[in-house]
This record gives sequence, C-alpha cells and structure tokens, in this order.
Amino acid sequence: MQLISPMTMMDFFRKSEGTWFSERSVHHFDSVVNESGKSNLIIRVLEKDNPKVKEVCELQAVDPALAAGGAIFMWQDTLDLVEPNPDYGAILVDIPDSENSDSGKFLRNRGYVEGIPVVCRYRFAPDGVLTIDTEYEKNQGQERCWFLTDDFRVRVSTARMMNGVNLMSYCSERRCVSPDKLEQMLQQNRVRAEAAS
Repeated sequence: MQLISPMTMMDFFRKSEGTWFSERSVHHFDSVVNESGKSNLIIRVLEKDNPKVKEVCELQAVDPALAAGGAIFMWQDTLDLVEPNPDYGAILVDIPDSENSDSGKFLRNRGYVEGIPVVCRYRFAPDGVLTIDTEYEKNQGQERCWFLTDDFRVRVSTARMMNGVNLMSYCSERRCVSPDKLEQMLQQNRVRAEAAS
C-alpha cells in the first residue's frame, strides 16, 4: 500500500496518534553531555472543542475560533508501565493559515528548548516533509519530520543558540502495537491455524 503523507497539521496529528518507540541520537557541539536514549512518545489528538485547546489559545491571547484542533505529546521511559505525567508533556494547538492549509502556526503551552509558551511556524513540503521553526527568547529551533511508512517516522532537529548551532538530534520512531490490535492479530492467527489443521 502506498504511503499517503499528511499535508495539514491536523492530518499529521491524526496520523501520529498512538504510542511510538523513539530512539534518539543527540550531538552537542559545545559539550560532552550525551542525551541520546530511548523513550516512548505518546500522542493524543484534541478536537477543536476540547477545553485544553481553548485554554492554550487564551494563554497566548489567540481567538479559539481560529484553532483547527490540537494534540498532547507525552514522554515516558520505555519500561514504564504507569500512565505518563501530563505535567511533563506539551499541548500543541493548530492555527492553520487561512489561505493555505499546508502551512500555519501552532501554539505550544511549553517549548522543547525553553520551557515557556511559544508559537511555532510550520509548513509541509510537496513531498510531505513537515518543517517547524520556533523562535524562543534566546534560541531558535528547527525540526523536520516525515513518515517513511504509516508506522515508521523520522525526526531531525537543530537548536541554534545566539552563538551558532548548539545541538543536532535524530530520532527514528516506530509505532507500538496497542493491546487491542495485538489481541486482534492473535485472534486472526488462531483462526488461520485452526483452518490449516
């Protein structure tokens, strides 16, 4: 089946919904600190009438009627069996450009580089690559993300401090099979095994 790349932010959020196993490599240009590692990334879509969407819009003095919806991004250790703490996640709200739905801005209640509310600009290239540019108070960030298959995606990012590029990172992310989907697959295999015997 041919991959259909999302070309709007809400389509991107919907295609990303679920739990992803993320492997991250980070290169610091001015430090020997190694932040490379593995984690789970959990993404949940928020429809435009969700109270969290309105809350983030009001926090940044944006009319909630402009929002197309949003998503919650949360992280957890790969072996952690408890629900992730939403206080350590981020809420993103999509505000698409009125004249072009493949670009716009999204509001974040908390930024990656600086933990403050921030507005990011995004755009989708014709090949489906999403580019996100973020201007913080003292830093700039750029992230690119694209799907290689429906269940495998890649993210690369840079953080530029006032004196130049400070770090680069690469993440490969595989979609985790949900317990319901796993049970469905097991049931299909049982039926096939019974039919073969």
